[in-house]
Amino acid sequence: MLETASGMGIVAGIDEAGCGPLAGPVVAAALVFLEKPDARLAALIDDSKRLSPARREAAFAALAETRRDGRLAFAAGAASAAEIGRLNIRRATHLAMARALARLPLVPDLVLVDGNSRPPLPVKVRCIVGGDRTSLSIAAASIIAKVLRDRAMLRLAARYPAYGWEANRGYPTPSHRAALARIGATPHHRSGFAPVDLAIASARPG
Repeated sequence: MLETASGMGIVAGIDEAGCGPLAGPVVAAALVFLEKPDARLAALIDDSKRLSPARREAAFAALAETRRDGRLAFAAGAASAAEIGRLNIRRATHLAMARALARLPLVPDLVLVDGNSRPPLPVKVRCIVGGDRTSLSIAAASIIAKVLRDRAMLRLAARYPAYGWEANRGYPTPSHRAALARIGATPHHRSGFAPVDLAIASARPG
């Protein structure tokens, strides 16, 4: 789907990265194509989960270059581990999406969101199950969100090397769960997720 040619006005795609991990933020991106992307850029864009890390980085660089040329706009927003613990992951994801949308330099007429959970945004929203494989703007937003979140986890990994976040990005791999049980939770682990809650409870005196 090429939203810029659809007659729907200004259309933004929104997607998130990081709903499933035990640690780190959830990150969302909102992206608008202001003109038809060229063939080189279009060929780089796909659902971020179907791209290798190297291909995601290449696509991210191309999207950033296209933004500098004024042919698209994008912005990102995040919700922290503390906000996830306070709100729950679904509401925190919606908060990250709202922050990304608020940072866009223009107001879209329609927002396309991957999945079936409709975020409470101040514009018209259309949910598309599998949208990161059928909508160019959602797929591009998924790349932005994924690359930015992965970079954030690499920075956190340098501060907390025992958990292997440089490799698992905070997801509940056996080694991450073992480190969590052995060492305990960091401020960047998400309460409300069972392995984290168990580690927190085990660390309490008595």
